[in-house]
Amino acid sequence: MQDYIIATSSTSDLTRTYLEEHNIPFISYTYTVGDKLYEDDCREETREQVYKGMRGGDRLKTSMINEFIYCDFFRSLLKTGKDVIFLDMSQKMSVSYEKSRLAEQMIRSEFPEQRLYVMDTLCISGGLGLLVKNMVARKEQGLSFDEVIAWGEANKLKIAHRFTVDDLNYLKAGGRVSNSAALVGSLLSVKPVLYVPDRGTLDVAKKVRGRKAALAEILRGVLDDLSEIDPSGMEINILQADCRADAEFVRDEIKKAYPSVGEITITSLGVVIGAHCGPGLLTIFYLCSGRRP
Repeated sequence: MQDYIIATSSTSDLTRTYLEEHNIPFISYTYTVGDKLYEDDCREETREQVYKGMRGGDRLKTSMINEFIYCDFFRSLLKTGKDVIFLDMSQKMSVSYEKSRLAEQMIRSEFPEQRLYVMDTLCISGGLGLLVKNMVARKEQGLSFDEVIAWGEANKLKIAHRFTVDDLNYLKAGGRVSNSAALVGSLLSVKPVLYVPDRGTLDVAKKVRGRKAALAEILRGVLDDLSEIDPSGMEINILQADCRADAEFVRDEIKKAYPSVGEITITSLGVVIGAHCGPGLLTIFYLCSGRRP
């Protein structure tokens, strides 16, 4: 069977340890703090340091990856002689899909005997990471290039994404809420609960008063989803931006409700997503029977 590579971007929010252990190449987004440019290196210590800086007033700006950088990345992978599957953020959430598809078309003639598949994952952040992990696991089990793609396409809309943010001003800066909504929300301690529907956007599913209510709403959604399936042994990933105590609370409540559930990991949210949502963001990802708020 022809060997192949599964590659992703730093916005899959996987840990550097996991990426290296499973030999997953990734393309790094960049961000600036003040006048200094950094590469998103997927290291936990970097993420923790960035969120501490943001708590102290640092403001981050992120940059898109252009088609020429994608070309260089794809070329380096195809030069190994292997086919490539590439997974990045949802087309509806980022121009990354458009740019990577453009790069695919630009480079195709250089490697006519090889395949490069760029998937519109309809996932972001740890949801993208969970899709990568599941596809990598199946590759490691011996599934072929086409079989792994077929699994990904058939199951990507079964990856639930549930978010809450602590500071609406970050969403305001990204254009996701208006100035007036951010002001009123901050005064009234309104916390949005966000969800990624089938179309791969990031939508406000509900607005609640206070952090505890937001965590309770996320838990309600998770427990409702788990009630529809057998969650025994199922992996759940929680990502947090400097709010580990909240992540541990959510983890423990899920374990209490479903003791048979598998590993519930808690890691730091990636820098690029965090730059747009701010410290205090908590999000959870898992496989379900189908997405619903």
